[in-house]
Amino acid sequence: MRMSRRAKIRPPQGARLFSETDPKVPASGVHIAHIDGASRGNPGPAAYAVVICNPAGEVVLELAKRLGLETNNVAEYYALLAALDYATSRGIGALRVRSDSELLVRQMQGRYKVRSADLRPLYERASKLARQLAYFAIEHVPREQNRDADRLANVALDSGNRSTVARKPEPANSEGRTRRIQARFTNGVFIPAEPVELPEGSQIVLDLHIPPGR
Repeated sequence: MRMSRRAKIRPPQGARLFSETDPKVPASGVHIAHIDGASRGNPGPAAYAVVICNPAGEVVLELAKRLGLETNNVAEYYALLAALDYATSRGIGALRVRSDSELLVRQMQGRYKVRSADLRPLYERASKLARQLAYFAIEHVPREQNRDADRLANVALDSGNRSTVARKPEPANSEGRTRRIQARFTNGVFIPAEPVELPEGSQIVLDLHIPPGR
């Protein structure tokens, strides 16, 4: 029997691809994460952003963070890791990630090999986190379908600060420490008024004070 020369595409461990019609998808539905990474200079000043919606289509997280001097691909992986950290820490069972980075998507799908020494540990960590989810999918989308994440990443770059923003956080699985900080709202993003170093995957609840007349 003649064998096809086309290699069979196998997703890496942890990257379990599924369709919307898969009967194993939980009745509670799938969270959707739009992710993006940006680098000016490649390598150069970099940032990443994540926008996550719950199964009802409501935004539950907007997060953007400035990195040091990194490449676009490294920033894209940091965005993926942030989305996976959020999902695993919140008990989310089904996550579909959408990215305009063909390299990241194809690597996570097992179509491209991860040859870069810089990307290999990020890829391995992402695969490990994905294995903790009951269902995980990642797909490539055109840049125009990823505008919100792209905008947030560029706002983080323009701000010149290491910043984390969040909106409508879902209840956490466990209680954590609280800390009050001052921040200003600029161009749709909350920017801390002081340096803030937080553990990766930290969730932020905003307790807003709006001045009279605003």
